[in-house]
Amino acid sequence: MSPLVFRAVIGQPMTDGTTISTMASVVITLIGDDRAGLVDTVAGVVASHGGNWDRSHLAELAGKFAGIVLVQLPDASVDALLDELGAIASQGLLAITAERATTTETAGTTSQVSLELIGQDHPGIVHEISHVLVTQNISIDELETKVAPAPQGGNLFIAHAVLELPDGSDLDALRSALEAVAHDLMVDLDLILD
Repeated sequence: MSPLVFRAVIGQPMTDGTTISTMASVVITLIGDDRAGLVDTVAGVVASHGGNWDRSHLAELAGKFAGIVLVQLPDASVDALLDELGAIASQGLLAITAERATTTETAGTTSQVSLELIGQDHPGIVHEISHVLVTQNISIDELETKVAPAPQGGNLFIAHAVLELPDGSDLDALRSALEAVAHDLMVDLDLILD
């Protein structure tokens, strides 16, 4: 006996009357005064439109709650989701920006490398490091920073980044350029090939 094969065409009714819809990605950014229930409010709107909470980075920073969220939902539900998120923003609960995500084709392949940095905190560290990266055509995929008390007094600046290196990137040249800036900034910096 041959196995049953089910075939479904996106947007076409199946035998039970339901349809398979195309999925869309929506990126949501939000910020507001920190208080209980903010995530629940946004997650409830996403769920009510058949959405799936994919990836997010959310944090309380200086009394504000801020974040970025990627959700997946049926394409047909995107406009209603955007309208309902706009209603939340108009109530003053959160400032929300939500946009349909687009995929971009990258030329060639990329590899990733992690950057770890630690040193005495002072203005300009992120600017100097990011300037080196852009001159090397390196994209920042993720960046997380914090300031923590230093054992000897003062504050330490700590950063972790995931970098996207385009095919053909010279890792040794990148390492040399970053080490030169790290020396000037008086920070320790490591590149770790993922």
